[in-house]
This record gives sequence, C-alpha cells and structure tokens, in this order.
Amino acid sequence: MMQRLRQLTLDLFERFDPQARQSCPAAPLPKNTPKCTPLIKIKEKQPFVLAFTARDAIKNEVAEDVTALVSCSTTQPLNQMFAPVAFRHPLAARETMLGSVLVAYAFRRSKRRTIGFMVGPDGLTVTAPPGVPLYEVGKAVLEKSVWILQKLHDMRSREQQLAAKRVDWANGCRFAYLGQTVTVLLNGHGALGAAGAVLHTDADDQSLLLHTGLPQTATPEHIKNVVRVWMIRQAQLLFTERLAHFSPMVGVQYKRLGLSSANTRWGSASADGSIRLNWRLMHFCMPIIDYVVVHELSHLRVMNHSPLFWDTVRAVVPDYAALRAQLRNDPVPSW
Repeated sequence: MMQRLRQLTLDLFERFDPQARQSCPAAPLPKNTPKCTPLIKIKEKQPFVLAFTARDAIKNEVAEDVTALVSCSTTQPLNQMFAPVAFRHPLAARETMLGSVLVAYAFRRSKRRTIGFMVGPDGLTVTAPPGVPLYEVGKAVLEKSVWILQKLHDMRSREQQLAAKRVDWANGCRFAYLGQTVTVLLNGHGALGAAGAVLHTDADDQSLLLHTGLPQTATPEHIKNVVRVWMIRQAQLLFTERLAHFSPMVGVQYKRLGLSSANTRWGSASADGSIRLNWRLMHFCMPIIDYVVVHELSHLRVMNHSPLFWDTVRAVVPDYAALRAQLRNDPVPSW
C-alpha cells in the first residue's frame, strides 16, 4: 500500500515537473500487485479543475464539484496557482481561478434558458438553468474568463475613482466644479447669512474658495445642502446662457429649461421644445457641458440617435465622441 501511494504521489508531481521521475525514480511494484484505477483521469493539455464548498456538500453535489470551478493551467508556477483572492462577491458560493486571478462569485439557479453572467459593484454573479450541471457552469465561466476579468477590473477601477471623489462634508472639504477644485469654507453667521454661499478666487494661488455663512458646528448634511443649493443656482444660470448660445448654431429654439438630478441620465428633450439638464453636470469642464447642451438641442431637430442626429451634433461639436467617452468614464461625487 505504501509503495502504491508513493507511486501515485510521484505521478502527480510529474505533471508539474517532468524531471521529478528522473531524479527520484519509483521503486518497482511486486509482480502480483493489482492495478489501481485512478480516481481522476487527467488529460494532457487540459485544465485541472477542482473545488469544494460546504453548501454543495449539503446538496450532495460534491461529485460535480470535483470538476467544477477552480481552474489552473498545469504550466503555471505553484505560486501563481495559489494567488490571493482578487475579486470576491459578498454572497460568493463558488470560486474559480481565471489565470492567476481568484474570482469568488455568487451563483444561483433560475428559469432562464442559458448560463448568464452579470458584473456589478459587488462582483460577479452567475445564473444557470436548473438542469445545467455544475461542471458545465464551470466550463462556461472559463470560456468567458476574458470578458469577466475585464469587467471586474473596470468595475473595481470605477469604484476606486468614486471613492477618490467622495466628499466628506466639513470645513475645508473639496469638490469638483466646472472641471476645477473648489474648497468649502465655513465662515460663521456673517453677511452671507445662514444659508448663503459665494465663490471667490484666492489672490495668492488663484484657488477657488466657496465661502458659506455656516458655523463651524454645521453638520455634514447641512453643509452638503448649502453647496447643493448653490450648485443648482449656478447650473440654472450657466445652462440658460449655453442654450441661448448654441440654439442658433443648431437651428432650433427651445421653449423652457428644467433641471434634473437623475443618477443615470444627463439630459432629455421633448417634442414640445422642453429641455432638461442634470445640474450635476456642473462637476464637469465646460466642453463636456457644451456637448450635452448641443446633444439635447439636436434632439429638437432629430428625435432619435440616427446618423443624421450625430451629423447634427458633429456640425457644432466636432470632437463630440471624445467628450461623450469622457462623460461616460469620469464619475462624479454622489449626492
């Protein structure tokens, strides 16, 4: 028995180091020793797959787990095979190695017909029909590995950008305004009043300072509300001016302007000539604001996103594509 165990161990190590057998040859087995059937057949040049979770043990799915979710190429160094966790969903029930990256993901069954993948702020979620075995799920995850890793990296990068732009509302905090940085100052109950705010440029270093009439004891929520009111007021003035500037260039007339605070939409236009713009655009630089203004004005001529519409936008904003991409990629502070 000990000899057979030693032989099996050498056979396994030979997959990672073909020289192992030459440097440490196995002792010959007795002639009458019965042959052992290997527990797992491993085909050359195929991924080695192994996983075990307590939840699946409870569901009596351990046999499927043996060929399920953690994959590693036999040509990888051992230190890469056991890489630390890179992406872990808070509700993760399964995990897999995609190259040298460990991805722990949420898994659920549904009535959908195919295996589905969704990457959100929490990480990867995989959904499969009830009849699909776990090894098929694992295979699908491996086949989709390039897309999954790209989306996970993109999502993590965006979360880091959002964290960097998060504002802790207090005296001296900073926020983005027209592509620049504004510092909030609490000046106490003075001429500005309890809810007033006035923007000044520092004479020494030309930095932007937003002086408020709030006391040093003001709560973060109160400070945020004062800044929001000031931002909305500035947005109303600026958007009105930019609409008046670009309307003749687009060849349209808008009827009225409304402000929105939507989380996923920067503007909209209606056939009656109404235009709504998101006041949070004030965080961006002027070229991006102008692009959104022209975009919505162009909808008063073409109420869709056909080539004719984009030709209308391009005639006024030739570099609209780059500005559109920047608008999509640059996160703004959450309010």
